[in-house]
Amino acid sequence: MASETHMPVPVCLIENTPARGLVVRPEALQVLSKITQPVVVVAITGLYRTGKSYLMNRLAGQRRGFSLGSTVQSHTKGIWMWCVPHPCRPGHTLVLLDTEGLGDVEKGDTRNDTWIFVLTILLSSTLIYNSRGTIDQLAMDQLHYVVKLTDHVKLKAAPKESEDELDDSEKFVLFFPTFIWAVRDFTLRLEAGGKEISEDEYLEEALKLKADSNQETQYYNQPRECIRQFFPDRKCFVFEQPASRRDLVRLEDLQDDEINPEFQQQVEKFCSHVWEKSPPKTVPGGHIITGNLLGKLATTYVETIQSGAVPCLESAVLALAEIENAAAVKEAVTLYQDLMAQWAKLPTETVQELLELHSQCEQEALELFMARAFKDGICRFQADLITKVEAVKAKFCKDNEQASHDKCKAALRDLSQDMEKRISDGVYNVSGGYELFKEDQQALVEKYWELPGKGVKADAVLQEFLQSRKTLAESILNTDRSLTEKDRELKSEQEQHERAEQERAVQRQKEAEERQKLEDQLRSWEKHVLQLRKKLENCSEKQLEEQQKMIRHKSKEEAVLLKDGFCDKATHLHMVTSRLQQEYGSTRRELPMWINIMVSILLGLVFVVFRFRTPRFF
Repeated sequence: MASETHMPVPVCLIENTPARGLVVRPEALQVLSKITQPVVVVAITGLYRTGKSYLMNRLAGQRRGFSLGSTVQSHTKGIWMWCVPHPCRPGHTLVLLDTEGLGDVEKGDTRNDTWIFVLTILLSSTLIYNSRGTIDQLAMDQLHYVVKLTDHVKLKAAPKESEDELDDSEKFVLFFPTFIWAVRDFTLRLEAGGKEISEDEYLEEALKLKADSNQETQYYNQPRECIRQFFPDRKCFVFEQPASRRDLVRLEDLQDDEINPEFQQQVEKFCSHVWEKSPPKTVPGGHIITGNLLGKLATTYVETIQSGAVPCLESAVLALAEIENAAAVKEAVTLYQDLMAQWAKLPTETVQELLELHSQCEQEALELFMARAFKDGICRFQADLITKVEAVKAKFCKDNEQASHDKCKAALRDLSQDMEKRISDGVYNVSGGYELFKEDQQALVEKYWELPGKGVKADAVLQEFLQSRKTLAESILNTDRSLTEKDRELKSEQEQHERAEQERAVQRQKEAEERQKLEDQLRSWEKHVLQLRKKLENCSEKQLEEQQKMIRHKSKEEAVLLKDGFCDKATHLHMVTSRLQQEYGSTRRELPMWINIMVSILLGLVFVVFRFRTPRFF
């Protein structure tokens, strides 16, 4: 069952230290490691002392939590985290990230500001940029970190194969968060050209480009182009000043009637939007991130930065896939083992009964594995799952046989006590003793077959028992004076025939059980193939949806540029869109072949392990 976490106060996730630079805090990772639910990660960034922490506290449903401070000194160093149950998404955790104020003159060294901004983008599913006053050139200048993203984030580990290949930045939209610009202490009227406009329209007006081609215009346009290119899903909220300047120093202590009503309504509107619209955190490929995986992502990115390299989405996802797929195998095998132990009452009456239980438990385990596993490297881990589940199943089969063997031996031991006493008393060492012995033994066998719950070794154990009486039966036969020599020969032949028939019956049962096990194995493989196909098809659909969304964004931006008269920029974007459409077409054509290759890889790995022939239905 997915776990919830209840944190009374925020903790530091990534500390910005003077000596060691950025460091992931182990206590924060411990909190995240316990969160197995999907997470919605909302991060806020912006200049220091612009009231970021107050908004985050309200998103947490609290007045206190993230430190507000009351002076010009920035209180948040690094990235702080607060995990709370999501107010609108059952089964999800809301992770709030409050970042160190950018441009804090008190800390002296600002070299990590860019990396903190990059980490905020890479870890969040919704990014809030908090500024004060208006969205003017000064506000854009303060967001200069956005223009550095192309140098600080990579989509793929391998370099471009050709000059015609698109830059990574053209595809940032695939994994960048939704964007909200929060404008604090807003005093202007929301209007343009004498007409009233919405907050979102105000943002779009502020993001419009200038047409001149001089250096000053390029500097003006650059952050605006980056925001338009990287954040197609964007929204704006404006907030009036919450209280008088004198009361701002104790904002978290103010009662509702002491806070500007307009500001309160704006905060409620803002919080409702974030809670209702912010999506769960995902990575390229559409895999939803849990708290546990978020911690691993943070660790991977920070370690990469500390090594002097640039964070790479592809490498991070592959590293996550290795860890998560291995954990998925372990969890699925444990679930299978627990379910078998819970449901299987040994001994089962037939092998088929145990195999049916195995099939149900394996299906549960397989569904768990598929829900948790990444598609990257999935075949290798699925083959490992098949191997380990098969080993557990084999042990259950062995334990089932042993339980049946022990129960049948005990039953025959109890049933044969009377006969053993009669043998000891010499009851059968008389004339006619052989027939009496045979009658008693047949009565014992009939009582044995009437006993319920003997299990799969009932025939084999009975054969062993009768075989153990062979010498005794021959002795009684040879000493029975009522029989002629001819009678003894006939009885002996009949005895041998019965034993041979019993052996053949046991052998037939054994062969039938082996066929059942083989057929069950083939059905299991077919189930694994179907589940793998379903998983890969779902992943393919998500991949195609992501590409289509990116193409729609580029086409929409191209139309806006054309409308505003930026023909050169629109032409370039048209080229990018055409290239993306070509990639989409190629991907769509190649995906079925890729899925077949992945299935073949899985089967190849399984056949190597089990050394079986390729099943007919494959």
